Amino acid sequence: MQTIANFDRIGEENAFAVLARANALAAQGRDIINLGIGQPDFPTPPHIVEAAVKALRDGQHGYTDATGIRPLREAVASDLHRRFQVEVSPDSVLIVPGGKVTMFAAILMFGEPGAEILYPDPGFPIYRSMIEFTGATPVPVPIREDKGFAVSAEETLALITPRTRLLILNSPANPCGGVTPRAEIDRLVAGLAEHPQVAVLSDEIYDQLLYDGEQHVTLLDYPEIRDRLIVLNGWSKTYAMTGWRMGYSIWPDGLYDKARKLAVNAWSCVNAPAQFGALAALTGPQDAVAEMRAAFDTRRKVVVELLNAMPGVSCVVPKGAFYAFPNIRETGWKAKPLASALLEQAGVATIGGPDFGTLGEGYIRVSYANSEENIRRALGRMQAFLAEDEPA
Repeated sequence: MQTIANFDRIGEENAFAVLARANALAAQGRDIINLGIGQPDFPTPPHIVEAAVKALRDGQHGYTDATGIRPLREAVASDLHRRFQVEVSPDSVLIVPGGKVTMFAAILMFGEPGAEILYPDPGFPIYRSMIEFTGATPVPVPIREDKGFAVSAEETLALITPRTRLLILNSPANPCGGVTPRAEIDRLVAGLAEHPQVAVLSDEIYDQLLYDGEQHVTLLDYPEIRDRLIVLNGWSKTYAMTGWRMGYSIWPDGLYDKARKLAVNAWSCVNAPAQFGALAALTGPQDAVAEMRAAFDTRRKVVVELLNAMPGVSCVVPKGAFYAFPNIRETGWKAKPLASALLEQAGVATIGGPDFGTLGEGYIRVSYANSEENIRRALGRMQAFLAEDEPA
């Protein structure tokens, strides 16, 4: 059966393939430690769960507005003002079923044959997948280890051409854990003044997971680009709500109604009781967020110390998210064969760097969204494997 060519261009997020293989091995009785999937190992805080349960009991069983319930959109705006002192109208907030939806909507709006879209490499694989789906040309923005895996304004601006329609940014970043400093963002925004045709999608899903005194810089803080800025955020990482599929986006006036129409056509509205859970997350106690961040910070230090003690491995200190991106070139292994061997032979799930882009070769992604005990066990296995096994 012949399919439309666009669908043959859709890629994948290989973390889910690794998760499926890890689960299959575990079902066979293997002891598998998963440092692959980007999912907090903490439960959703109880007050959030109770709010969703109460919404069900109270009869919240029907459709909501396609844009999300008004109290939740107001809570998003209030939360952004509380944390960043930025003014956001609830009428620019769109509640969506997970973060990927915002990527899809933004890339679909600007991607077409002949257009170019800039995206980080290494970066979240869905960026490139959706760019290729639209027929646009994906243009990788190098994310380099020697810059702490932060975005380079100079290098990014140099890649913009008259065909560039959209620039995708991600800080704190997946898969590298890099955080782009304010000075670099200042330079980037200043340079974008010369390219008024370029819209910006800022993926800020990890904005509350920073360490070592780093402060998140939201692009909402730059009024000069607000009329072409789309911000992606949500509840999955901050509140351990990955399975709830709760996200939000901020849209400029000229694009909001287009996004609303896409919502009406594609998903009608977001799950009603889940929205009430998300409302409780923003308006209720934030203790669980701080506790989870502190736990990730402790694990981060363990991961970096143990990785740097391994033969042929070096790892810069990640400043955000919950990923380390160690350099494994000196081991003699290519990244994907090493990740596969670690899973099949050592029982440790990681993700090969090339799954995040062509510049990911020579690295693997290690998620520290697992217990410290499991991290120590997993990295002990990895060290033993590297000491004993020759590269494939």
